[in-house]
Amino acid sequence: MASEDVKSESAVSTIVNLAEEAKLAREGVRAPSYAVLSICKSLVAGGVAGGVSRTAVAPLERLKILLQVQNPHNIKYNGTIQGLKYIWRAEGFRGLFKGNGTNCARIVPNSAVKFFSYEQASKGILRLYQQKTGNEDAQLTPLLRLGAGACAGIIAMSATYPMDLVRGRLTVQTENSPYRYRGIFHALSTVLREEGPRALYKGWLPSVIGVIPYVGLNFSVYESLKDFLIQTKPFGLVEDNELSVTTRLACGAAAGTVGQTVAYPLDVIRRRMQMVGWNNAASVVTGDGRNKAPLEYTGMIDAFRKTVRHEGFGALYKGLVPNSVKVVPSIAIAFVTYEVVKDILGVEIRISD
Repeated sequence: MASEDVKSESAVSTIVNLAEEAKLAREGVRAPSYAVLSICKSLVAGGVAGGVSRTAVAPLERLKILLQVQNPHNIKYNGTIQGLKYIWRAEGFRGLFKGNGTNCARIVPNSAVKFFSYEQASKGILRLYQQKTGNEDAQLTPLLRLGAGACAGIIAMSATYPMDLVRGRLTVQTENSPYRYRGIFHALSTVLREEGPRALYKGWLPSVIGVIPYVGLNFSVYESLKDFLIQTKPFGLVEDNELSVTTRLACGAAAGTVGQTVAYPLDVIRRRMQMVGWNNAASVVTGDGRNKAPLEYTGMIDAFRKTVRHEGFGALYKGLVPNSVKVVPSIAIAFVTYEVVKDILGVEIRISD
């Protein structure tokens, strides 16, 4: 999308604006008004992609979180099939989608910012790379895409992290929880009042560390696979330098599998840290009866140490199976939906063009 790259000025006169547009026209770059429209379309496409993909796998997403944070002395969810059946029996159909509204409220802006940030970071990194190598035809390498994806992930995650914390707590609530958040805003206000502003960013550090390999590898593997297939054209998968939706799904699935496997232990630790300090936490977190025990972690390292010491190394991968089942279609649907929506809106997709 180098053809859409536009320089912005904070305060310019009409003459300077005209001169700038003339310069951009000579360089084959779109006018600023087009760039603004392109940005808006990119944000919309990213938001739609996030909402559609998360809703499609909402039951598996909720089960994953329940498995990650449930008290090891009071097991209620034991596996993917059993866990989904338990939720259905205990809470009905709506229970399978509990927390999805909050998740969509979080993931839509998160995905919009993430995809937009990735495109902008990619263009900036590509421009610097071309200047450094002196080759205007140079393309992004997998390592550079990894860096762009990591930047996008950190920006998007940090901007919407309080919503993620609230979503996690709403998700683990059950009908028998001693005290229930009534919704997004009630949960936010309650956390602020009882635990303070810093509580909204509990688990932020492992999230930042985890988002680098997760999002970075997602984008890097996805874009690199697409480029490889387009260049080699194996098995007739490419027609007119374009990949079919099915092939894009496969690329997205491969990207999601690699990213989530590498970063998963950090996701477990993040989710557990988010539950710390929650007064009257759901019984799935604290346990029932004589097994009831408070959650106490002083930080990321302490959470890692206590989790491994008391539950074994395997605890760092609790919920991996439902997460693996859901992450492949989720990531794949997100990438394909994003590109399809951008096609519909008339926005160029290829960053390296």
